[in-house]
Amino acid sequence: MITLFALGGTIAMAGDRGGVVTRLSGADLTTAVPGLTTPLDVRDALAVPSAGLTYADLLRILSDASDAVKDGAEGIVVTQGTDTLEETAYLLDLLWPHPQPIVVTGAMRNPTLAGIDGPANLLAAVRVASSPVSHDLGVLVVLNDEIHAAARVRKTHATSTATFVSPDTGPIGAVIEGTVRMLTRPVPRLPALPWPSVDTVESTVVPLHTATLDDDGTLLHNLASGTPASGLVVAAFGVGHMPAALTPVLEHLAQRFPVVLCSRTGAGSVLRETYGAVGGEKDLQRRGLINGRMVHPYKARVLLRLLLALGGDHGAVEAAFAARG
Repeated sequence: MITLFALGGTIAMAGDRGGVVTRLSGADLTTAVPGLTTPLDVRDALAVPSAGLTYADLLRILSDASDAVKDGAEGIVVTQGTDTLEETAYLLDLLWPHPQPIVVTGAMRNPTLAGIDGPANLLAAVRVASSPVSHDLGVLVVLNDEIHAAARVRKTHATSTATFVSPDTGPIGAVIEGTVRMLTRPVPRLPALPWPSVDTVESTVVPLHTATLDDDGTLLHNLASGTPASGLVVAAFGVGHMPAALTPVLEHLAQRFPVVLCSRTGAGSVLRETYGAVGGEKDLQRRGLINGRMVHPYKARVLLRLLLALGGDHGAVEAAFAARG
């Protein structure tokens, strides 16, 4: 038995004179899938677009999914919108303690369009969740017949059905003629993080600052002036570079709370020992910024917020990014 948690998003939309609206239930989704014979325990969880999901929502889904596995589910499938899917899947992956997989899927084309991809994605997701080869891999993202590790996958195109890619690693597997094939195995999973309370997460504020040409650093200066925050993620240029004029405020902030340095490029790693000029990665680390390594800024914000909600200090945050980056 596979437990299906149906949220919202394009995969759950139907036509309307005013456009497309969330209307399909989990049962509606499954009946629209040819060849879906796997027994499913279908649960309508949250009929909301993924842009409206919160950490509290995901912690609730996580708890319900854990209970389902304890009650005998062989795997979990979550259908949701794709807007925040790379972040929600990563959050679930950081906290998921079971060998049984959670498989997250969605759709890029709503049911009013030709060539809808929702039914095919749902069928592939159920097959992956049902396969023994998916065990001990944590949370997987399955769309377009490709299987991606939640820690590496990204949404890279606004409308393409091939939007989800893993720039640094590629997909780890594929569904071919209905058969789940793992083409490579990720490094062994680290132990799941403890589950923070909803109240603690909601009180943990982690902004994201993305560096841009001729950056005036408004967000950074506002934080330095007292805007409440628990930590900060900086999406820097290239391999981890910031304008020299912003280094003093970054150093000031790093003395107040953990500041994680990531690359805004979407692939590759922040370096450690190459560029030593003011604003280079060596200089920023010397000023107290934590190297985010290969963790994308959106995911870094998820990880940092969970770590801080769990009471992690600068050393714990640095160790976590070193291990997971």
